[in-house]
Amino acid sequence: MPPANPPPRAWQRMLSGRRLDLVDPSPLDVEITDIAHGLARVARWNGQTIGDHAFSVAQHSLVVEQIFLRLRPSASPDECLVALLHDAPEYVIGDMISPFKAIMGGDYKKVERRLEEAVHLRFGLPPVTPKALKALIKRADRISAFFEATELAGFSEKEAAKLFGRPRGISRDMVSLDPLPATEVQGDFVRRYDEIETLRGHARKRA
Repeated sequence: MPPANPPPRAWQRMLSGRRLDLVDPSPLDVEITDIAHGLARVARWNGQTIGDHAFSVAQHSLVVEQIFLRLRPSASPDECLVALLHDAPEYVIGDMISPFKAIMGGDYKKVERRLEEAVHLRFGLPPVTPKALKALIKRADRISAFFEATELAGFSEKEAAKLFGRPRGISRDMVSLDPLPATEVQGDFVRRYDEIETLRGHARKRA
């Protein structure tokens, strides 16, 4: 006889067929194709951006990794992959805007952290990103956010600077912010992942 009050379902079925448990996510249930598919269909800024297509988290992730490489040209392939995957948990939980995260508090962060650790372990990365690397990726993230805010989301430069800081060392012409169709950016994300994986393979052979 089934229990009167069964626990709520805490897993999500992915198109790959994997079932990812949000309470205790397993690295074995993480696939790059699911990440790319999901992130390409999650809109930044709650979809409040100009253009025929949403500016997706997948496209944002590609921009952040490009900015990160400009900030650290000597970055290792592992570091580039951490940058590319910096918002990977959002393929499961979506892109919560900062005001909503503030309301949600610590529980949201716990789920996000567990998912990030599972993603990192799946791809052979340290489960916890070193503080210095995390800070540089965050800087790249805020630079991208500034340009997205002013170019796509209707923010004034003064308002964006107050929220994200003014970019240093990166100019608008260095980044591409034209919102792309989901299928296109999904392919771009997987291709960039494959490029980084090739570089990681070469690095392992040299080690």
